[in-house]
Amino acid sequence: MTPSPTPPPVSSGPPGDRGPLRRLRARGRDEAHRTASPLELFFDLCFVVAVAQAGIQLVHSVAEGHAGEGILDYAMVFFAVWWAWMNFSWFASAYDNDDVLYRVVTLVQIAGVLVLAAGVSRAFEEHDYLVVWLGYVIMRLALVTQWLRASRAAEGPERTTALRYAGGVLLCQVGWLGLLLLPEDARPWWFLVMALLEMCVPLFAERRRPTSWHPRHIAERYGLFTIIVLGETIAAATIAVKSGIDENDALGELLPISSGGLLIIFAAWWIYFVVPIHGHLRSNRQAFLWGYGHYLVFASAAAIGAGLEVAVEQTVGKAHISTLAAAAAVTLPTALYLLTVWALHSRHFKAGITQQLVLPTTALLVICCTFLGDWAVLAAGVVCALSVVAGETLAARPARAQVSSGLAG
Repeated sequence: MTPSPTPPPVSSGPPGDRGPLRRLRARGRDEAHRTASPLELFFDLCFVVAVAQAGIQLVHSVAEGHAGEGILDYAMVFFAVWWAWMNFSWFASAYDNDDVLYRVVTLVQIAGVLVLAAGVSRAFEEHDYLVVWLGYVIMRLALVTQWLRASRAAEGPERTTALRYAGGVLLCQVGWLGLLLLPEDARPWWFLVMALLEMCVPLFAERRRPTSWHPRHIAERYGLFTIIVLGETIAAATIAVKSGIDENDALGELLPISSGGLLIIFAAWWIYFVVPIHGHLRSNRQAFLWGYGHYLVFASAAAIGAGLEVAVEQTVGKAHISTLAAAAAVTLPTALYLLTVWALHSRHFKAGITQQLVLPTTALLVICCTFLGDWAVLAAGVVCALSVVAGETLAARPARAQVSSGLAG
């Protein structure tokens, strides 16, 4: 991606006119105290319903010994959810005016993701993507409406950017018909082509005139969705452990899984939020790479919960897979999460090779834990917790040295 110029100054602060219908004008990057709105929080909570449905179906696929097929279906469905969420978040950061029409169109997008969620099971079990496609189209057409509204209130290059977004999204919707019309064997390859085309739309639309997204607001939005996905992971794992105890009286066998899973999720939260990433988001090049990379962050975080459910089902005899496969269902997404967060977040704030190696080394050790049998999840959790301790200790050393030199002076 080529660097994009900084957009020209636009009006700061939220719109002052509080009428029911207002022009959808760009907001300023210099707004003070810009935070997520209640509508955005509601949007996130509704989207996590689709994430939960994808996780449930991934559990069933892995537990029944169809891991490869399940992971492929999961990747495709999760992309639709993540991409629609991401496009809304960046649009809202630049244009949210919170008028009646904006709220209504956003609620339509929420309805679209609920339709998509309703079709997830059919997509996994029967490879029938009609309902998923319909939900995705509802979300995307609603976004096109927002971009056309923005184009009416804009002029010059800004208007061109908005129209490019609207046209690009519409063209991609035509392409997604391939998931319904092509033979089943060709659909994964067509999905890959269409996913790449979708991700090229922002690069094309903002080539000349970037939108005025707000760095702190974007960082907060991604952080909030990370919290919600991790929360869903905890909820799914807790329900699985409860079911295992109620139906099989297997508290002793499940205790290592529940303890290790909790340590993994706590460490995942800590590692993500230990750095203030908004200062790194200074241009479209940096921000888009960071934003696109979160597909792996969100997908792996949700997959950790699915893996914990698989581990519980295998322990109580409900999953037709080996202990090694059940452990891998937890350790592999955990390692992917650690590596992705390091690549997107942590490496920009680490000083020296020792600090830089903490998370990659942790990911490698977590993978090695896969071979520890019934203790694999607990061992992975302990490794993740120790990585947090190591990271905090190494980060504190320069501060202590600075204080000591100040006292000596």
